[in-house]
Amino acid sequence: MNPRSQQLALQGPVGSLQTLVDMPTLEAGQTPVGVAVIAHPHPLFGGTMDNKVVQTMARAFVQAGWMAVRFNFRGVGSSEGVYDEGRGELKDLLAVVDHFSPAAKHQGALALAGFSFGAFVTSHAVQTLHAVRNIERLVLVGTAAGRFQVAALPQELHAKTLVLHGEEDDTVPLSAALDWARPQNLPVVVLPGVGHFFHGQLPLLRDLVARHVALPLV
Repeated sequence: MNPRSQQLALQGPVGSLQTLVDMPTLEAGQTPVGVAVIAHPHPLFGGTMDNKVVQTMARAFVQAGWMAVRFNFRGVGSSEGVYDEGRGELKDLLAVVDHFSPAAKHQGALALAGFSFGAFVTSHAVQTLHAVRNIERLVLVGTAAGRFQVAALPQELHAKTLVLHGEEDDTVPLSAALDWARPQNLPVVVLPGVGHFFHGQLPLLRDLVARHVALPLV
């Protein structure tokens, strides 16, 4: 955990949600580009907001001037509730988005990101939010296709989306991610020789995400 991260407890659908906020370095009068909400991997297999890939994505967003928000799904860490196979976790994610980037205020841009199970949940958050919110950036890493019913992404968001997958991912085979992406004609960036957790390649992951989210907002 970044020692400068701000720890918060938000009211979620079934109780408190443990949350961390990282802010970019800003000049006087500046505000963040927007809010990036990042979802962690599977709660039943050690996934938390302190996962190294999730932390790396948060650093990338902060580097590009975004406020990065990580949180523990229900039943993880000090977040209340119990694992709900993605249904309740989607509600948790939507509650965090509504807290930090309420639709009624339209203040700043919104980005969503997720790793593995978190990418699965994020895909369904996109389906829910797309009709009512402008999602400026989407980052899905190690998307848990094949293991879960990952939602298809709206065609108009493809240009704002970065999908990253390791060639040697032994948790979610690359073939499963491609089977999900192929019918959508959705590009997937494949990192040669990289596994699910990006061991030894986290700086590359950070740089790829930072470059994507630093592009001018349209």
